[in-house]
Amino acid sequence: MNNKKEFIAARVAKELKDGDIVNLGIGLPTMVSNYLEPGVNIILQSENGYVGLGEKPEEGKEDKDIVNAGGTPASINAGGAFFDSSMSFAIIRGGHIDATILGALQVDEKGNLANWIIPGKKVPGMGGAMDLVVGAKKVIVAMEHTNRGQKKILKDCTLPLTAKSVVDMIVTEMGVMEVTPEGLLLSEYNPEYSLEEIQEATECKLIVRDDVRVMS
Repeated sequence: MNNKKEFIAARVAKELKDGDIVNLGIGLPTMVSNYLEPGVNIILQSENGYVGLGEKPEEGKEDKDIVNAGGTPASINAGGAFFDSSMSFAIIRGGHIDATILGALQVDEKGNLANWIIPGKKVPGMGGAMDLVVGAKKVIVAMEHTNRGQKKILKDCTLPLTAKSVVDMIVTEMGVMEVTPEGLLLSEYNPEYSLEEIQEATECKLIVRDDVRVMS
């Protein structure tokens, strides 16, 4: 499958409703806003101090003072607002974010998330992810199913955790998985892959029911 990231982003976009306040993580999640259904308008929140964040500006029209949380040039929509970090994290920690969409290094069947460090590699810090995954009403992990053949959806995460039992849904190019008390439920699958192939690429045992749907 050549367009994995676009396919994942388009499916995640279907989870967002008109008027939702959403935080999009760095990388693949930023693509989600390109695939919203007609009439669906979301308000993007960025932990570095904005609501109403807009699209990337044209080259040469960037404003050095308006960047997203990853430092990429952005814009601000009409009605947007700027504020300091204390207000930004009051919004996040206060439960005012409807959904946060972010990538992951590993996720496990209990909804544990590891997405900030690989031991031995230097990183600037965990960032706002630890607050977002605890404060948001819904946590969606958008990522490729494996990394160079290495499984990322595990029985137990082996990397340092960002947070425990926070993930609600995982969307990959292979399918949509929901975290349930019984384990990881495969609710939708991409027909380009067989159910056996999806399980083979997943360390933990997937729950597959008769009503499993084709991924839209």
